[in-house]
Amino acid sequence: MCEQCTRRDFLGTGAASGVLLAGATWTHARAAEAPPAKPREKSRICVVFTGEPQPEDRNWGADATQIEAMTARLARAEKELGNVELLVGRSRSPEETAALLEKAGPEAPVLAINVQNFAMTRVIGPVLDANRPMAVFSLPASGHDWMYAPRWLRRGRRVALLASSDYDELERALRLLRVIPMMRRTRIMLFPPARGTKPACSPEEIKSRLGADVVAYEQKDFDEMLKGVDEKAVQAEIKAWTQGAKEIIEPTKEDIEKAARVSVGLDRLVEQEQVDGLAIGTCMGWLLRGFPCLAFARLRDRGVPAACEGDMDSLLTMLLFQYAIEQPGFQGNATFDTARNALWTAHCTAPLKMDGPDGEEAPYLLRGHSEVGGDGCVPEVKYRMGQVVTRTKLINLDTILASTGEIIEVPERAVHGCRTQIVTEVHDAFKMAANWSRVLETEDAMTLLHRVVFYGDHMESVRHLANLMGLKVVQEG
Repeated sequence: MCEQCTRRDFLGTGAASGVLLAGATWTHARAAEAPPAKPREKSRICVVFTGEPQPEDRNWGADATQIEAMTARLARAEKELGNVELLVGRSRSPEETAALLEKAGPEAPVLAINVQNFAMTRVIGPVLDANRPMAVFSLPASGHDWMYAPRWLRRGRRVALLASSDYDELERALRLLRVIPMMRRTRIMLFPPARGTKPACSPEEIKSRLGADVVAYEQKDFDEMLKGVDEKAVQAEIKAWTQGAKEIIEPTKEDIEKAARVSVGLDRLVEQEQVDGLAIGTCMGWLLRGFPCLAFARLRDRGVPAACEGDMDSLLTMLLFQYAIEQPGFQGNATFDTARNALWTAHCTAPLKMDGPDGEEAPYLLRGHSEVGGDGCVPEVKYRMGQVVTRTKLINLDTILASTGEIIEVPERAVHGCRTQIVTEVHDAFKMAANWSRVLETEDAMTLLHRVVFYGDHMESVRHLANLMGLKVVQEG
């Protein structure tokens, strides 16, 4: 296997779109030259109760008891989330709203809560004028202001409406709002080449639209780092993977040792450079040093998104969802079985803790990589039967592709395709296959194929997040 081969060689495509070639000169910041990562501050969110409390027995509005319950739920969410800071106030005029915004700071998104009928429409002007991302929470019968939120959205404002009696929706609003300031503090490390849609391969575009920094790291520097990794840590990693596996099939001791060494090395690199996400553009050529597939699983499990094949669209998708729902994603290729109304997703790396860092690990086998003659060491993860999933990807930095499904099969042992596989029943597999990636203007196979799978039905959150970030949503199938 050639050290520099990429998945393009396996797929036999000559299309150059969607990839910054490995031999091309990287003209952007390198990790050693870039400024240090910003401190991981809490994300400040401005919470505005609009208007005066209303009587408990009459009128349109929220009463003191309801306001107390909402305030308590917000305080609980602030404590449990741990990475948000709420500035909470009441506004009865545009001037009071402007004062709250100034106190919160120029980058704070807004959670506006309806308290008095038509108070929000009177006081919210400064938020709309500044085009700050704003989630509107409206209890039933708390006023008629809720109906203006979609109108503000249609006028180009970034507004999400959560009209519900469920106080847990307040936490959902905070989770989604924090994504925006968290992305501004995000530091991404790329082992070139970057691949994906053209905007997602541009550090300038990523910085301009999402606020994240992208820095490059050289493979030769990582190879030097590998020589100095802690041998005890490598042996501990070997022990953890081998003792946890249900079965070890193809990998040799050398394969496992190489993969474990890379896992420890990448973990050290992420800590050293203080990065929040990682993409490796030449991972298909890492057989000689050890594939990073075990490392990617570990990183994702502890909340650090890591993307195969330099796929920047998938990496940014994983970052958005990590910040919103605190769950890792399973990045993979698609293949259809319309006879079963099913869509498969398959890849040779996958997180074990799809429920989040505090969840249980899924069972797994240790296998050889499917696309390099069965060599190397990768996980074959057995995901949960019957689990509802959301399959999604941010493309072009402006559109989210999304769909849902239910896992109906997990092969006992993968044969064709990549090692970790799920078969999901979808709404309309025939329609989905016929329209797959039709909104993408590229012939690059990887860019067309990849989606990221998350446990749970997150379609509502996808639409809310898109509204807050000025993105379009394309529901696939």
